[in-house]
Amino acid sequence: MFRRALLATPVLVALPARAQPLPEPERAAAIARVEAYFNGLTTLRARFLQTAQNGASAQGTAWIWRPSRMRFEYDPPEPTLLIAADGQFFHYDRELRQPSIVPLSSTPLGVLLQNPLRLAGELTVAGVERSGGFLRVTVHRTGRAAEGRIQLALSEEPLALRQWAVVDAQGLTTRVALSEIRTGERFDPFLFAFNDPRFREELEQRR
Repeated sequence: MFRRALLATPVLVALPARAQPLPEPERAAAIARVEAYFNGLTTLRARFLQTAQNGASAQGTAWIWRPSRMRFEYDPPEPTLLIAADGQFFHYDRELRQPSIVPLSSTPLGVLLQNPLRLAGELTVAGVERSGGFLRVTVHRTGRAAEGRIQLALSEEPLALRQWAVVDAQGLTTRVALSEIRTGERFDPFLFAFNDPRFREELEQRR
């Protein structure tokens, strides 16, 4: 369930009642700040807590290496492993030992890896709100809103990604909150190796 939810579409935490859409030119300035933040971000590692619309939750560790790589490893007993590399999103179920692949461009999470990130053209900003020290930007692919959208929530001081939420094509929302965030670290490229996971597991056991 979680593997499909995370892969499908991210929708953020429900907006607080007092959240207000930003007027121009505040809206344009906020979008420019968000673009600059992501375009200056190279690596991010964090713990994540994922919550499905039915209240079920799972947690794990996320690695993001812009511009093209991402890994979500869930804590047991959730058997999911997700890896983004080479323009594809790779999902592996350790229990079923069954891999599947979808284009990264077909998932809202692909927005996190766009380089440079431009919230225009191929992407449409559906909303920009501010409340409680957070800036929330809702984005979908231009002309493909029915496929889902992602809402990014960033703390404003300092500006930093803290949460996202995905709404999928069925209207279901999956929320992800980050903690223990570290940026600027060096990652082992092996973390994002796009090989048969069964082969990779054998290598990891030998290390």
